[in-house]
Amino acid sequence: MCTTTRTPRKSSRLIRFGWLTIGLLVAVCFVVAPPSQAEGTSDSELTGDADLAQELSNPIADLITIPIQMNYDSNIGRSDDGWKLLTNIQPVIPFALNDDWNLITRTIMPVISQDDIFPGAGSQFGLGDISESLFFSPKEPTSGGVIWGVGPILLLPTATDDLLGAKKWGAGPAAIVVTMRGPWTLGVLANHIWSYAGDSDRQDISNTFVQPFAAYTWPNAWTVSAQTETTYNWKTEDWSVPINVAVAKLVRWGKLPVSLQAGVGYWAESPETGPEGFRFRFQANFVLPKSLFQ
Repeated sequence: MCTTTRTPRKSSRLIRFGWLTIGLLVAVCFVVAPPSQAEGTSDSELTGDADLAQELSNPIADLITIPIQMNYDSNIGRSDDGWKLLTNIQPVIPFALNDDWNLITRTIMPVISQDDIFPGAGSQFGLGDISESLFFSPKEPTSGGVIWGVGPILLLPTATDDLLGAKKWGAGPAAIVVTMRGPWTLGVLANHIWSYAGDSDRQDISNTFVQPFAAYTWPNAWTVSAQTETTYNWKTEDWSVPINVAVAKLVRWGKLPVSLQAGVGYWAESPETGPEGFRFRFQANFVLPKSLFQ
């Protein structure tokens, strides 16, 4: 039985306004941060920041990071009246297994605010289903400069509302391949999730996810990137293909490196009741010292 929480429309608008305000504040940081950083910054520090900015384009870099990513999609549902604001909290933590191998954990914790995703659905706000990827990755690139990782991905039914998750346990394989060529970072991340337990009244899961990406980093630590986040649902035979472009700048809040990103995307393909048109993304990626996990 669905336990959907019906939030008054005025409240849902306030939630959306609040999140968009946060996004605008992140965008303002792009304007404010670069001048303050440039004053008194040495060439070696700029080079170090550029190297770090490029490393952050690699999803399995040997760095402890906490990206907080906000995505706004609209025109959801048969009447195109729905919208969704998805905030992914995505800590990435590497662990040294031995002298040759790392285990890199990549967690995605979605916090979702949505409204009118289908007629009569009302509004929902809460935690979605958490996914956990574990990549076993060599510490050193191959002779051809390729960085790679393989391992499992797990789907946990942690949603706080029936309409925010699948109510299924899932698992499958995951892999990533990355190479850095000068200022370029190129790669592809892929996984497949099958459901194996959960609510028998909900549709089983068999989803393939493929994310090719490319990024270019300048010596002043600005990065521009392009990627798709393609999903194919083998049960419904539906494609979801958003194409995203973004610009990011590495800044420092005190001694803490933070990559601030803003981007726009377009839904090239989506299910009949899925989002359409443009989407917007803001992200802050915090780089933490490794001593926290030693």
